[in-house]
Amino acid sequence: MDPVVIPLLVAALVVVFLVASTVRIVPQARRYNVERFGRYRRTLQPGLNLVVPVADRINTKLDVREQVYSSDPRPVITEDNLVVNIDTVLYYQITDPRAAAYEVADYLQAIDQLTVTTLRNVIGSMDLEETLTSREEINSRLRAVLDDATGKWGIRVNRVEIKAIDPPHTIKEAMEKQMRAERDKRAAILHAEGERQAKILTAEGTKQKDILEAQGAQQAMILRADGEAKAVELVFQAVHRNNADPKVLAYKYLETLPHLAGSDNNTFWVIPGELTEAVRTVTRAFGDESASGPARPVASGAADTGDDAGAPETPGVPQLDAGSTVSLDAATAADEAGKEAAAAVSDAKAEAEAAKSPQARRGRPPGA
Repeated sequence: MDPVVIPLLVAALVVVFLVASTVRIVPQARRYNVERFGRYRRTLQPGLNLVVPVADRINTKLDVREQVYSSDPRPVITEDNLVVNIDTVLYYQITDPRAAAYEVADYLQAIDQLTVTTLRNVIGSMDLEETLTSREEINSRLRAVLDDATGKWGIRVNRVEIKAIDPPHTIKEAMEKQMRAERDKRAAILHAEGERQAKILTAEGTKQKDILEAQGAQQAMILRADGEAKAVELVFQAVHRNNADPKVLAYKYLETLPHLAGSDNNTFWVIPGELTEAVRTVTRAFGDESASGPARPVASGAADTGDDAGAPETPGVPQLDAGSTVSLDAATAADEAGKEAAAAVSDAKAEAEAAKSPQARRGRPPGA
């Protein structure tokens, strides 16, 4: 082998080593701290960097991206002397690689211990109920303390979250019983409210029903009364329009008397006080006709009326026919006509009683 080749190979190897020791490529989101003879020199940025071989060396390589650190559950005592286990999640980012490497030996352990200490101070001033319902307040207080303490370490704490709060088993059972009691209470209240609402609605419905029925009855009575009033008004107008003779009206008045005894349910009859006046009117009319001239034949309506009522002819009562005349005085005729009407009503009453069954006659008081 040529003796000149060996020195050339050695020189080439030395050159390659020097070049490899001089050139440093830093990836994105990474920072390299460079020391020269054991002293901090500079921080290499991402990309191609040149260092002095042998004199410069890379001490620490740091990741400047936001990182997540989850701590283990730590026991914490609340204000009401209850031990709860709390674990936290920490979001942090390195802002100064030199301070993170030289200001603190292990920044993760330092942040963890500071988090536990701050958490115990914060939770120690709260009871269990407040601890479970004040997570936002605890997170903000933790973040303020950690951000202030880690600033000189070149680390920024972006967010601190409480991942879990684990009370003792006995406290969990008591809380479950309390929640069950609260649910039962709400269920009972809702059930009572439902029944109350149902009763109110039922009462309102009944009230509306009664009101509507009363209004319907009122409207029916009003309509019926209006109908009767219009009927009476029409009859009254017809009578006055046709100029009915008082003798006809009095005769129709007497004609309706036998119909009072025609019903099986009637046990007694009331004779109106105007009966005598009606009889006098009829008698006076007949008396006036006999006095003024020859007697005219009388229609058989009065006899038919007596026959409809079931009253037989009474002996001694004067009958009107085509050839007879009335020569009685008006007052005497009125009295006799009243007696004739009373006898007709009595006979109609007797026939109505006789038409009924013997059991009905025995059940009723005599003379009823």
